[in-house]
Amino acid sequence: MREGLTGSRIRERRAMAGLKQAELASRIGISASYLNLIEHNRRRIGGKLLLNIASALGVDASALTEGAEAALIAKLREAASAAKLPKVDVNTADEFAGRFPGWAEVLAAGYRKVGALERTIETLSDRLAHDPKLAASVHELLSTAAAIRSTASILADDKKITTEWRDRFHGNLDQDSRRLAQSSKALVNYLDDQFGDQEGYAIGSPQEEVDAFFAEHDYTFEEIESGTIAAEELVGQSEGLVSGSARHIAREILQQLALDAGEVSLQKLHDQIQSVGMDPIRLARYFAVSVSTILRRLGSLKSLNAGLVVCDRTGSLLFRKPTKGFTIARFDAPCALLPLFDGLSSVGQISRNKIAVAGRSEMEFEVFAVAEPVSVLSYNNAPLVQATMLVLPLKSNELSDLSKPIEIGATCRVCPREHCPARREPSILSSGF
Repeated sequence: MREGLTGSRIRERRAMAGLKQAELASRIGISASYLNLIEHNRRRIGGKLLLNIASALGVDASALTEGAEAALIAKLREAASAAKLPKVDVNTADEFAGRFPGWAEVLAAGYRKVGALERTIETLSDRLAHDPKLAASVHELLSTAAAIRSTASILADDKKITTEWRDRFHGNLDQDSRRLAQSSKALVNYLDDQFGDQEGYAIGSPQEEVDAFFAEHDYTFEEIESGTIAAEELVGQSEGLVSGSARHIAREILQQLALDAGEVSLQKLHDQIQSVGMDPIRLARYFAVSVSTILRRLGSLKSLNAGLVVCDRTGSLLFRKPTKGFTIARFDAPCALLPLFDGLSSVGQISRNKIAVAGRSEMEFEVFAVAEPVSVLSYNNAPLVQATMLVLPLKSNELSDLSKPIEIGATCRVCPREHCPARREPSILSSGF
């Protein structure tokens, strides 16, 4: 298909160079009518003639035969799918990139930029709403400003104040204004440290230390899988896990990973998927383990690019592994419509749903979720329960037997869905974002 568009690329490059068809034909020594056939993909071209045309246009021959990079075409198809264009339009991304490479780059760059901005807004909103240091800094600023305002009001309204008290108030104003300036500078420096890097922000809580630790390892721990290193030792070797709380959280997760690996190896799991398909229930029966164990193991299988979320019976998130298009807020409460929470009221029930994450680039995922006891059962004691949800990306051309997807958002604060029954607070996004 891509090679068949060489003529279209020649026509586009000629137009970009400001050459008429007759001019280019004259330069390469063929008739304008023959060049017209070539440009409309009615004649195959190669060898010396292709090199002559490339030379006349001032481009490399590969630019005419290979066209746009595969990554560019993939991004255009992703953008088209996100915009819910018909499949016939999605499949013309290759032709569009070949005929209009400049416009293709503009569209792809815009699509990437919008995605980056949406992620930035989610991150900033999440952090600004629940950062304790930021809240304390803002409180300090407001308190100092109120003190200055109060002192200034006394000086302005009381005309009979003595010189001694006026000097005291002036001294208070000087001290408070200095404190305000220092607090403002500290806040600006803090925000620069937190949000100045476009790739992320600084670590400020134990959970963030843990998230960064797992992201650094790409959520893959071959030494833990093979049993060549203990969770305690791996945590001790990490320079990023500074606080005791972070080390405790990471150690608990890695110890669970080691237990799961002892029951189901990733290689055996991969082989069995080839036999029975992506069916957590059948896989759990085959390996004689819980469905939660299988979901966690599937989340560790790199070939699936799956996301994984685990919470306790209060809904507090214990572990989160994102995947492209699906993230869970670090600080803010996640969407109440997530199937993850359904099982907490129906322990043992295994659900399978399709979800669509709201946003400009709305993506769909297949999710499996289950809540199962994690404590020893005993009389008159409610069991400790954990809910686990596996998130599998659905490709645009992938058919699914699931019904209409459940529409969810990252969190209410940045969710564009206006009429959601589970909304807790208004969104900071305008409808036109």
